[in-house]
Amino acid sequence: MSLLGALPARFRRERVLIVGCGDVGQRAAAVLGHASRVRVLALTSSPTRIPGLRAAGITPLLGDLDDPRSLRRLAGLGTRVLHLAPPPSGELADWRLDPRTRALTRALAQRSLPSVLVYGSTSGVYGDCEGRWVDETTPARPLTPRAWRRVDAEAAVHWLGRATGVRTTVLRIPGIYASDREGGTPRERLLRGTPVLRREDDVYTNHIHADDLARACALALWRGAAQRNINVVDDTELRMGDYFDLAADLYGLARPSRVARDAAGDRLPLMLLSFMSESRRLRNHRMKHELGLRLRYPHVADGLKA
Repeated sequence: MSLLGALPARFRRERVLIVGCGDVGQRAAAVLGHASRVRVLALTSSPTRIPGLRAAGITPLLGDLDDPRSLRRLAGLGTRVLHLAPPPSGELADWRLDPRTRALTRALAQRSLPSVLVYGSTSGVYGDCEGRWVDETTPARPLTPRAWRRVDAEAAVHWLGRATGVRTTVLRIPGIYASDREGGTPRERLLRGTPVLRREDDVYTNHIHADDLARACALALWRGAAQRNINVVDDTELRMGDYFDLAADLYGLARPSRVARDAAGDRLPLMLLSFMSESRRLRNHRMKHELGLRLRYPHVADGLKA
């Protein structure tokens, strides 16, 4: 039986609009495509992507989140919306804001509102929790510009829900991996010999397989509660260095060297250092009990082997 096949027919006469139809969006579209009487549409700013989307059974719509005027036609097209587009990463007038999500919510509010809006955010909104367990009631304390923009996007999404009655659900997503995803495994980093932090300086890291995330996105479109935040994460509890040791052993590669935090600045890229400055362990109770997601890859070892 398909993921949504058990739902009553009246809930399956739907048009799902995916905004940000990259790797995870296309996986979610494939899941949704197995549900009868669900039509999947996707917004794209690139005409060259249109043939590929059509070949995947997705109806493409040209539009650009950085050009709000191009989004006017979206109003009323999707009965449910899955928003997976990231905030811009370049220079902004206010680095704390996500103009893309603000533009999308304004466009959707024009007429014929969708019944559901699901947004794919990041677990980075929690900031550094010093390795403590984190659930969705933990306050957001973003430390980086990209996390601040996600907090702003979450606020815009939930504002739409409060103002109009659209059922809004925010999925807080950690590191996404999959062997068939570009850059989706630690193999390249292991081959480069990039070091990791020594155990006493190391941070906890969290993961979700791209296929499990896609299934969570599809389920949230039907089962996500209004004004709800949900951590989408597997059951793995590992520090970052142990994760790379595990991957190295599975691939038959050398384990990475370990460095002290005060020496890491000379050997690691700034982006990687920023991830190594935050440590938390995410609880996934809501994902399992509210969305009803049964993980295919409960531990990263399962997903890396697959």
